[in-house]
Amino acid sequence: MSHLSLSDDLARKSRIAGILYLVIIVMGLGAELGLRGPLIDLSDAPGTAKAILAAPGQFRLAIAADLVMALSDVGLAVLLYLIFRKVAHGLALSAMVFRLIQAVLIAANLMALQAAWLLLSNAGDAGDMQSLALVFLDLHGHGYDLGLVFFGVNSLMMGALVWRSGVFAKAFGAGLAFAGLVYLTGSGLRFVAPHLSAAFAPAYGVTILAESAFCLRLLFQPSRR
Repeated sequence: MSHLSLSDDLARKSRIAGILYLVIIVMGLGAELGLRGPLIDLSDAPGTAKAILAAPGQFRLAIAADLVMALSDVGLAVLLYLIFRKVAHGLALSAMVFRLIQAVLIAANLMALQAAWLLLSNAGDAGDMQSLALVFLDLHGHGYDLGLVFFGVNSLMMGALVWRSGVFAKAFGAGLAFAGLVYLTGSGLRFVAPHLSAAFAPAYGVTILAESAFCLRLLFQPSRR
């Protein structure tokens, strides 16, 4: 089993990775929970249309935040590969690929939000357009969960890499792996048993804790003395 050596280069890469991870967490949660979530009610097309049209800047800012998150994810995917490739090159490369696929899906899926905005901003109070816009908003949610399938696999791989690294505590690896299981389960429910998604939603709190803990560990990776 290979281990990482504690070096100034590793510490520098880890801190940059931690900054990107923090950006991803803040932007992702901010876009979904703070900006977009309060505007959307998938059971109320007119109400959702009214809320979005009343706060166009907020809706567009959510799109921008998701785009920043996706761009940061690309950078983080490459950095984590550089950090962990000496632990298990094939596994680190695979983890990078799965994270990059997730970033591409998340970014491409923003077109569904843009389509909803174009429909609402050009249709006024037309009921058919409002209903169609709601379909695009729902499609975005499904596309986001599709991206999380790939991220769930990435998290399992990252958990194994962190566990084997010899530098990061194994608890971080276990946390990331468990987060991966949560992502895979939650996304699976979204597609095969959507009526259970709401009941499972609190489990995502585990992913926030696990990823935030690893983010902080990366940020405060000490240099060699």
